[in-house]
Amino acid sequence: MIQDVTLRWVVTLLFVLSAAECVYSLAVSHRRWPSAVGQVLHAVMAVAMAVMAWPRGAELPTVAPMVFFLLATAWFIGVTVTPQAAGHRIAGTYHALMMLAMAWMYAVMNGRLLPGQSSGSDSGADAAPVPAASGHTGHAGMNMPGMDMPGMDMGTASAVGTGGPPAYITTLNWVCTIGFAVAAVFWLYRYLSVRITRVPDTGHPLGILCQAMMAAGMAIMFGVMP
Repeated sequence: MIQDVTLRWVVTLLFVLSAAECVYSLAVSHRRWPSAVGQVLHAVMAVAMAVMAWPRGAELPTVAPMVFFLLATAWFIGVTVTPQAAGHRIAGTYHALMMLAMAWMYAVMNGRLLPGQSSGSDSGADAAPVPAASGHTGHAGMNMPGMDMPGMDMGTASAVGTGGPPAYITTLNWVCTIGFAVAAVFWLYRYLSVRITRVPDTGHPLGILCQAMMAAGMAIMFGVMP
């Protein structure tokens, strides 16, 4: 998905470190099981984003991951509205929106699920194979000599998938880009505040830094989407 190799490695590093922090937090802390499930979901998300940053990863099927992150969104919504989540509803809502953004990204990458998308933008194993052709073909795929007209070739090529994505997709992608960029700045500010003030019960510093890295990686990924 990311064309620039350096930026691709930066994003990969951000998500790999985020996944490592989630696994470390699960190993050393004694959280209640809803919090543990949330950590697992964040780790899965970080791994999925790291894979998605690479061309082969962007070619993988998209429907199953999209459904998974829709269910993850529902999970965070369900946990957030419980009485036990009082005082953490803003954070819970943010995590739900992050999972929903993941589902949205997979839907955009699929190329066929959203209104206005053309089948020419299909990606991964969800896309239907396109038969190769040589020149123009008649019935049953037979070649028709004398019909190889360059003007017709250009017209045919321009009629298939040359338009960009619908305006609402581009708009929502930019909303996600700006939103996650703001979130990254917020989480980084909170991390620095915790490190400087060392106020107890303000959150684990590594966990806060993990959120900053994940938000920054999401902002980059949405920013480079067509």
